[in-house]
Order: sequence, then structure tokens, then C-alpha cells
Amino acid sequence: MKASQFGRSAAVLTIGALALTACGSDNATGETASGETAAGGAGVSGTLTGIGASSQQAAMTAWQNGFQGANPEAQVQYSPDGSGAGREAFTAGGADFAGTDAYLDEEEYEASKEVCGPDGGFHIPAYISPIAVAFNLPGLDTVNMDGETIAQVFTGEITTWNDPAIAEQNPDAELPDTPITVVHRNDESGTTENFQEYLAAAAPEVWTAEVSGNWPSQWASENNKGTAGVVSSTSSTEGAITYADASAIGDLGTVAVGVGEEYVEYSSEAASKAVETSTPVEGRAEYDMAMDLERDTTESGSYPIVLVSYHLYCSQYDSQETADLAKAFGEYVISEEGQQAAADSAGSAPMSENLRTSAQEALSNITAAG
Repeated sequence: MKASQFGRSAAVLTIGALALTACGSDNATGETASGETAAGGAGVSGTLTGIGASSQQAAMTAWQNGFQGANPEAQVQYSPDGSGAGREAFTAGGADFAGTDAYLDEEEYEASKEVCGPDGGFHIPAYISPIAVAFNLPGLDTVNMDGETIAQVFTGEITTWNDPAIAEQNPDAELPDTPITVVHRNDESGTTENFQEYLAAAAPEVWTAEVSGNWPSQWASENNKGTAGVVSSTSSTEGAITYADASAIGDLGTVAVGVGEEYVEYSSEAASKAVETSTPVEGRAEYDMAMDLERDTTESGSYPIVLVSYHLYCSQYDSQETADLAKAFGEYVISEEGQQAAADSAGSAPMSENLRTSAQEALSNITAAG
């Protein structure tokens, strides 16, 4: 499937039509209700090593359990060191696959050709989830903020919770004069990059820093490593606010984001609406599925701070065993069983059949050198 064909498929995603649950599940075995073995290439063996996004950690545990249950001679190892670490390890040949919340830039893509053959690495959108703007304010579960206000909070222009810019959007809430403590990631992170993409699109006059996986030094504040780190810091600091994969925020309050004339709370269905308007990234491998999202959408019911977290695979591996293992694991992750396991454990949005078909065709083209 050419990039243009993928673009047509991406435009008609129907992820939100699937029933989701945000609570945890003990059923991460990858079996169907009838007991049939999940998809994923039964009979493969060996060890597949991955490094990358911490946002995928809950889903990855479910994928590991389901895949290894169906393939007892196979093992998948994953270190949630962050998207930047994952891409760096992958392009250096230090990992068989990577999890990343941001697609390879041009330099990284060229570097991937050194370890993945002439077509380089390619992206499969394995995990789709909203990024929550989460806060610790006892007595308040939800606060309305438009994009400009969110940007002003994270740049330090708004410093208290009862600031007029917040208060006028929440006329029925009793906002305290508690100081706002911004908590951001201190590691290179695809979640950070996705959040900055939203801020740059929704409030370009406020968020003037170049979009990056690193937090801008001019707006440095409280910080911690990884998704778990920023959630922990926010949970222990009254008045704190952060951004994190929605599956990991626990009991923290959340911001309902201004979209057009309404405020939209995060949900898998609302996040999927944002994916429906995505466009493919040009100039990549034939089957690559990296996408650009419309962060400043005004579509009703759409939640624009969405994370599309990818699995990066090589188009060509050095050994047939690794190629077979990568293909089998990738097929399990995108299968109905794999996507539902992730939804049950992490509250993510299972991919549509259109997207799954494109992903299956991409994975089928993994080969071994020679």
C-alpha cells in the first residue's frame, strides 16, 4: 500500500465505535472467549528486545503476556526508558524494535537504513491514547481550560488556580488561590513532543519554543523522569499540574480542553476522533504508517491532545529468526486480541479495521538479509 493509499485509509478510521473500558483487567492472556489462541505466529522462538516509550508500559505488559502465552518458546523484553532512548537504541542497532510516541525525524530515519537495510525502519501505530492534562486540587475533578490558558499555565504566565483566565471558564467552580506547580518530564519523551505540538498549534503566540521531545529550558519547573515520575510528583504536590498518558494518572483531576465552542474531556472515543483527520508523513518507506495529527481541530467531541505511540520495526533484519519473531509479535499487537488486551489494561483505543489492514500489509513485508 502506497503512502497515498494509507492516507485514504487513515481518513476513515472508526476506532471510537468500539466499546472500551478504562479499568484494569486480569485477562491479558490474548485468548478469545472460545479459548482459541491469539494471533501472532504460533511456533516462533527466540528473544525480541525492545526499548522505548513508558506510555506503553501497561499495554506492553499485556502484549508480552498474551504473545508469550501463545508462543512459549519466545520472549519479548521491553525497557520503558522513554521514546528518545528507544529511537536512539533502535537506530544504533541496540534494539530489535522500539516504542516511540514520536516518529523518526529525517536524520533518524536515514540512520535507521544503516541497521535496517535500504528501506530503513517503519512505524506501526500500536497504541492510541489521550494525553491527560492532570492536576492535584482536592475537591475538584475537572477544570475547563482552552488551549491558550493551558499554554499560559505551562509557560508560567498563570501562577494560581483562581487566576481570572481560569475562573471565567469555570463560573460554577470554587477555585482556590493555591499556587500552580508545573511538573514536566526531564527525559526526552514523545509524550512531551506530542503535548508541545498541541500547545504550538492551539496557542502559537504563547508557546513560542520549537517543538521538541525535551522540555524547553526557559520554562523549566518541577520535573521527574518518565510517566510514572511526573504522576508521582503531581500526586504528592497540592496545586501541581502535569501532562501524562491518560492510562497512568490514577485519581488526579483532569482538564476538559476547549475545542471550538465546547470543552471536551479526555476519552478513548474523543481521542480517536482526532486520529480520523490525520495525514501520512511523506518521504518514508513504502509501508510506513507515521502520521501527522490536526492539533488545532474544532471538530465537536474531538480531544486534540492525543498520543499515537508507534512500534518501530526494521524492514530487513539480519537473521530469519529475528524477522519472524518481530513479524509475529507485531501481528499479535495489532490483532483484535492484542488491541483489546491493551484497551483492558491501559484504556487505549483499539485500531479500526482499515488501520489494521494497512498494518498487516506493512508487517508482512519484513524480510531477512540474504
